[in-house]
Amino acid sequence: MQLPFITSLYGRIFAIFWFTLFLVLIVVLAIPHFDPRKQTEVPPERLEQLLTFRDQIESRFSHFNRIEEIVPILTEPKRFKKIDDKNKDKHGDGRQRFFLTDYEGRLLGTERRDLSYKAIRNFISSIERSDKPMMRLYGRFMLSGPVPIKLADDNYFLYVGMKWNEPPLGFLIGLLDSPIRLLLATMLVSTPLLLWLAWALSQPARRLENAAKRVAKGTFDIDPKLEKGPSEFKQAGISFNHMVESVNHMISRQQRLLSDISHELRSPLTRLRMANALATRKQGESAELTRIDTEAQRLEMMIGQLLELSRMQVDSHNQRERQPLSSLWEALLVDLKFEAEQTGKTFTFDEVPERSLHCHPPLIISALENVVRNAIYYGKDKVQVSFHIQDNQLDIYVNDNGDGVPEEELESIFRPFYRVSTARDRHSGGTGLGLAITENAIRQHNGTIKALKSPLGGLKVEISVPLAL
Repeated sequence: MQLPFITSLYGRIFAIFWFTLFLVLIVVLAIPHFDPRKQTEVPPERLEQLLTFRDQIESRFSHFNRIEEIVPILTEPKRFKKIDDKNKDKHGDGRQRFFLTDYEGRLLGTERRDLSYKAIRNFISSIERSDKPMMRLYGRFMLSGPVPIKLADDNYFLYVGMKWNEPPLGFLIGLLDSPIRLLLATMLVSTPLLLWLAWALSQPARRLENAAKRVAKGTFDIDPKLEKGPSEFKQAGISFNHMVESVNHMISRQQRLLSDISHELRSPLTRLRMANALATRKQGESAELTRIDTEAQRLEMMIGQLLELSRMQVDSHNQRERQPLSSLWEALLVDLKFEAEQTGKTFTFDEVPERSLHCHPPLIISALENVVRNAIYYGKDKVQVSFHIQDNQLDIYVNDNGDGVPEEELESIFRPFYRVSTARDRHSGGTGLGLAITENAIRQHNGTIKALKSPLGGLKVEISVPLAL
């Protein structure tokens, strides 16, 4: 098994997982060192305060000769007034409790029913060195000591207790007492790291998704940003760009091959028509020679359309630009209206919407032109073109009142060289490539085209293409 690298996806997941556990471990190990419930050495400022208390107590009780007289007063808060307001601790409320023990650790004067008895007894028993004052928190009661003190010509130890309003890092300390809080804190600490991980993973995935959508729309652009990020996504991005480049080369070669074939077919076709013309001149008109010339003309028309298609398609997938709809079709529709009126037909069209299309202009212009010219040619006297926009999608409807197309053949008219069985196509001499060229152009722009029965009685062609954002 290969060791994970931080540049790889699974390496980052592994690193963040262990880093999160490391942070939680550090917090769990560090909190007890800040826990006042753990016995710690008295800090210098607190020790100075304890020594001040001792000196003041020794001074106040200097005239007492018996310890039995001192203990009830010193250890009873109601009888022993607060020594000095200036000694009020910043963490306490200034109401100190004082405790005395002899050198053997026996507590003097405190009754067993006192709530602080267990705390002071536990604290005294935990003291290892009498020359080193310690402090510890019991609930909200902070005990400090021992401090040597001389009273009634004898030596004792002084302990000081006071109410502790709020221990430092109280919230963190509470984590140790509640597994649920600790779990929630772990989740809280790990959330930013996990969010960063999710973002780091989603960014290259989103870039790859957007690149795939662009390819689906017919835009075969190489995106250098795909080759950044974790090594897995970086390799996927490199492969994706190579795929796009290969598709570009393949499409270009195919389009150029079609163009070359169409061009090369014209040479023997030209010689065929010249031979047919010479034969007609020598032998005179005949049905056979006329049929040969007719078919040759149709073949030349087909080759001309193939050449037109190949010229429009060569590198069309690479030559996309943002164009307003009006610049694409407005002049075309005006010209077609003029042509239709010259043949005595009524041609109406909606105002072109003020939106834009990411397209190959010659190809998309030719697509609509083929459909509208068909409608003008086959319509009896009325042609309508309308536009509709919904959800960033442009729908174009072209209706005519011609003979229409049988319903069972509506899906077939976009196939290359398909000839409709009705008079709509038989009398026209068409090659069956016009609508195929249109369907190909619309599909290249990630659109759809379909034929329906028109409300005017003829054919309705419906074109849908996505608009530029």
